[in-house]
Amino acid sequence: MSVPAWFARSLFRAQEAALSRPTFKMLAELEHSQWLSSAEIAELQRLRLNLLLAKALAHSPWHGDRLHAAGLAEAAFAGGVTLADLRRLPTMDKRDARAHVDRLVWHDAPGGVFPYTTGGSSGEPLIFHFGRARQAADAAGRLRARRWWGVRPGDREVYLWGAPVELNKTDRIKTLRDRLVNQLLLNAFEMSPARMDDYLDAIARWNPLAIYGYASSLALLAAHAEARGTKRRLPALRVVATTGEPLFPHQRELIERVFGVPAAVEYGARDAGLLALESPDGVLLQMSETHIVEVLDASGQPAEEGEAVITSLVSEAQPFIRYRTGDVVRAGSQVDPGGRGLAVLDTVVGRQTDFIVARDGRIMHALAVIYVLRAVPGVEQFKVVQPAIDQLEVQVVAGPHWSDAAASAVVAGLRARLGDSLRVDVRLVAAVSPEASGKHRYVVSHVRLAESLAEAAA
Repeated sequence: MSVPAWFARSLFRAQEAALSRPTFKMLAELEHSQWLSSAEIAELQRLRLNLLLAKALAHSPWHGDRLHAAGLAEAAFAGGVTLADLRRLPTMDKRDARAHVDRLVWHDAPGGVFPYTTGGSSGEPLIFHFGRARQAADAAGRLRARRWWGVRPGDREVYLWGAPVELNKTDRIKTLRDRLVNQLLLNAFEMSPARMDDYLDAIARWNPLAIYGYASSLALLAAHAEARGTKRRLPALRVVATTGEPLFPHQRELIERVFGVPAAVEYGARDAGLLALESPDGVLLQMSETHIVEVLDASGQPAEEGEAVITSLVSEAQPFIRYRTGDVVRAGSQVDPGGRGLAVLDTVVGRQTDFIVARDGRIMHALAVIYVLRAVPGVEQFKVVQPAIDQLEVQVVAGPHWSDAAASAVVAGLRARLGDSLRVDVRLVAAVSPEASGKHRYVVSHVRLAESLAEAAA
């Protein structure tokens, strides 16, 4: 049972205010700044970059050392660093963020500092820290993009998302809170055919204005609906927003055919933040007010297609400055047909996960096992392979905190997801090897799905 949108919106505002998150203030700023010219947005980026660098110099010694070495410290104190100057600073990566965390985090950042863990889909989970500004920026950016599609805060939404194996008291309270702000959570880690039938019924009853979830999970649900011949009317639905991995053309076509509305890509990362969202004009608009995105080739030079290197302008609690995401993107040369001054990405090329199949028929998004690995101390990198329905092989590059207890935690966590009879082979390796194609896939299942579902997920 949903609540009136005005009530859900008011409760959401009250929640953000109670948590000292300036989400709605940022939303108002973003809705104004998106109409600035590209030159005006570049100047806004420059001003915010200098504020970030000044705070990094004052509170993040590792960045301070880098800025002094690059000859940028004096200019940063004076607010005189240009966007071109930023390229003089060496890039950083996950290993840097992990190894130097004690000299990166500003523990007294206004509003508090909160630890978080990356999803681990890159095979390298990372514990990092963020503040209220970063949280609010991500939420405000998503709310702004929903408004592009005619969906307001407090309108009914469905989230096809990961959920814990068992709900504790906090999870149950959060579930109630979700309902009171008109958000219906469906567990992407529990997608048996019977469960997907239930999900389709629940979506029809909820009649959402937006559906949001992992790209491959939404494609899987759409394929199941089509195979069942299920055609449920969703008269309020405006958009299906996909996240977590690239949305391939055949998946987009399937989702749009089944749900009867456009699909829209959201691109971001837990550590890097929300980076770009697709507009109704079909362009992937960057969060230019909160991020500087560089596209660099293997030698570190600007390129049309290459690695996304980001500077998060809202990452003062633990600055991510010229941070290598590991994602391959293609830069866009076009401008927004809708008239916004935001920069455009052509496409996200290089992120993909897979599905794991449990003995009882549940089809689980790869993040279901990734979440287990990312939470175990001492796992520097990993790769999970499912050769058979009752077996997992786990390759681990061990860090200094690896132990027999960590290995036992991996086995116990995976069995909690996939069943007590699961055979788990944990093997320490010096490095995680790529596939024969040269691509890095960190969860690979050799258990075949039904043909229509496999095509949707591929």
